[in-house]
Amino acid sequence: MHVTGDIMASQTKASKIEKLTALPGVGAATAKKLVDAKLDTVSKVASAGTTKLIKIGLKAAVAKKIASAAKSADKATSAAKVTASKAKAAAKKAPAKAKATASKARESVKNLARSTKTKEAKITSDDRKKIGPSGKTPISKMAWFKNLKK
Repeated sequence: MHVTGDIMASQTKASKIEKLTALPGVGAATAKKLVDAKLDTVSKVASAGTTKLIKIGLKAAVAKKIASAAKSADKATSAAKVTASKAKAAAKKAPAKAKATASKARESVKNLARSTKTKEAKITSDDRKKIGPSGKTPISKMAWFKNLKK
């Protein structure tokens, strides 16, 4: 059981070294020094700074180059995470926003239909007032009836 733990630890150490070698100026030996100093991620290397990298045994020029590269890589990773989280939040909000927009559209169509009906009703009632005599006028007084007698 102890052997399995050692194998697992070496595998994780190897994967950490592999990730650190992606930085410019970091080879296998430099990555091993970083992992041994518990600087096993790019963000830890970025936050460590040049002085700490020099203390663990790197040359000043190499330490400066690695610190700079780690900071820019960490910044890019952070920006990507922020963008991804914003996209995820927007994707969650999209269905609700679409539903709200659809209900607003339905409501505006209903209001438009109501306003159109009331306008039509007003027009027809106005037309009744303008055309012919009122409903109380007797037939004998209507022009068409008078013309019929002649």
